[in-house]
Amino acid sequence: MKPLRIGTRGSLLAKWQAEHVRKLLFQLSGVAAELIIIKTAGDKIQNIPLTRIGGKGVFIKELEEALLENKIDLAVHSVKDVPTETPAGLFFPALLRREDVRDCLVGPSGASLATLRAGARVGTGSLRRQAQLRHVRPDLDLRELRGNVDTRLRKAQSGEYEAVVLAKAGLDRLGWSDRISEALSPEVCLPAVGQGAISVESRVADQETAEMLRQLNHEETRVAVLAERALLAKLQGGCQVPLGAWARMDRQELVMEACVVSPDGKEYIRERASMPPERAEELGIEIARRLLDAGAGRILELAGRHG
Repeated sequence: MKPLRIGTRGSLLAKWQAEHVRKLLFQLSGVAAELIIIKTAGDKIQNIPLTRIGGKGVFIKELEEALLENKIDLAVHSVKDVPTETPAGLFFPALLRREDVRDCLVGPSGASLATLRAGARVGTGSLRRQAQLRHVRPDLDLRELRGNVDTRLRKAQSGEYEAVVLAKAGLDRLGWSDRISEALSPEVCLPAVGQGAISVESRVADQETAEMLRQLNHEETRVAVLAERALLAKLQGGCQVPLGAWARMDRQELVMEACVVSPDGKEYIRERASMPPERAEELGIEIARRLLDAGAGRILELAGRHG
């Protein structure tokens, strides 16, 4: 079989993820692959908040176009960047085993959320993180921060921010876990839908590649992500909504928690439920219904349903 072409964004983390998939494919199938770097709209537009450029697909659209145009054979994404609607002709044969779902604080002073001073400058480009942190610490000065992981770490190191908030899985993958000041409990900050998981997308018509990719699939991760994405679809959310969700297996049940928080952090709605894993989508829809019944629709409208 000829070498596969793996499409990826050019950031350090994206390349690490694509390289990880490349190694796994070689170990399992003996198939060689090369990385093809593709710049997405989200990479090109760094100075505008994601809420303003439209969250849906800004980090994957160009990769999907390359797949449809047969310029690459598969694309590797962070699940949290993937919209709930997939273009016709494409699908996801594999979700890799999920890593730590938590957000974390990185601050040069080693401060935790509890010990940051009142008025401390904290950077994150995520409306979800901003809203949940404002709920717990309304006295913090939460500021917009875009850029790749290494860029954001530099801004924390320089003192421009007293702390920045990042996905822990990204730092773990890049070998930078020692920079973490505090891993934030999901009780405080529920992660983004799909956070910590890597997905691999390919063409429906290319069954040979899809068959190989299925070997990489981790079923427990797939079921959890299915529930979270069903919730997101029901709430019509893009990347930039103040919504946190986390589904995971607990004994024989799929347990999920989700919250919707007003951007100022003052209104906070949280729900929890469980169902057998074969009813993953139903679980996501049920929690979305409960959130909407409790008033989440109005909060999402106020947040502009960005994305």
